[in-house]
Amino acid sequence: MVWQNSNFLWLLILVPLLVGMVWWMRQQVRKKRQRYFNESIFNSLKKNNWELGDKIKHISLYVALAFLVVALAGPKIGTQVRQVKRQGIDMMIALDLSASMNAEDVKPSRLDKAKYEIKRLIQRLKGDRVGLIVFTGDAFLQSPMTLDYSALRMFLNVADTDQMPSSSTDFSEAMQTAHKAFKSEDDNKTKASKVLMIISDGEDHGEPFDDELKALVKENVSVYTLGVGTRKGTTIPIYDDQSGNLIGYKRDKSGKVVTTKLESQVLRKIADEGNGEYYEINGGGDGIDSFLGRIDEMEKGEFASQEYADYKNQYQWLAGIGLGLLLISFFTPTYKKD
Repeated sequence: MVWQNSNFLWLLILVPLLVGMVWWMRQQVRKKRQRYFNESIFNSLKKNNWELGDKIKHISLYVALAFLVVALAGPKIGTQVRQVKRQGIDMMIALDLSASMNAEDVKPSRLDKAKYEIKRLIQRLKGDRVGLIVFTGDAFLQSPMTLDYSALRMFLNVADTDQMPSSSTDFSEAMQTAHKAFKSEDDNKTKASKVLMIISDGEDHGEPFDDELKALVKENVSVYTLGVGTRKGTTIPIYDDQSGNLIGYKRDKSGKVVTTKLESQVLRKIADEGNGEYYEINGGGDGIDSFLGRIDEMEKGEFASQEYADYKNQYQWLAGIGLGLLLISFFTPTYKKD
């Protein structure tokens, strides 16, 4: 049980104080009466007095006040399912978790910068459903479409290059997973714009993605891309899991240190053929800010109601009982007719 205004519960102290005050006043009246009147004479004067009615009248009053005070505090018991209508777009974010995203040509690293910009994006959204796909040579739906941005941030925080079985990049896998995710949401039948935002450094080691991209376009999904990194490129550092110290740099099969750079041509191609736009982050936040402005221009749709649990107000019943007892106290007679 929780309370809407628990401070009002202190008023319950007034009930026993009122009982004590009435009892004390009656004792004072009784003492004065015994001093000036004969008890037999007084009993004859109040022969029609109904003691049971008097008790019912006072007890009903005290209990009614207690119920009304508790109702005023606003008790909430159990749960209540509510429905909320939302207006927005459907957006799926595909985040590259390949080893090259650990490169530090964008500080603190490409991946950390991408996650930071995604959080900025989430912070600016209002009523838009967002999902998260993580991909390398494989792709996984980390979070389905949701309006729960806190849960999305949690999934984003645990996203790391070490969680993926492959260290390469395959855009076709990300597009296939996104296509399935959008198809699973088709039951909502909304007019909301559908957007896929691919965030990567653009290095592609996978299968051709033309068919998967066409399938997304056919489903009216606009594919935007966000490039993270610099064209100059840099090495890929390797840190010790225990101490966090730098222990070397990623090397290829021949033992040569790998150099990675932003491959903007691939990302531009995806955006051009996907009816989207290409943005770039190489230090500042201009890229994601431009995309945020584009979101505001997209067509909004009404999503299916989102259900969530909330505590259910119960003050109505207590207030009703309290008012009923007040009526009983008011209309209960204390005298009997002859």
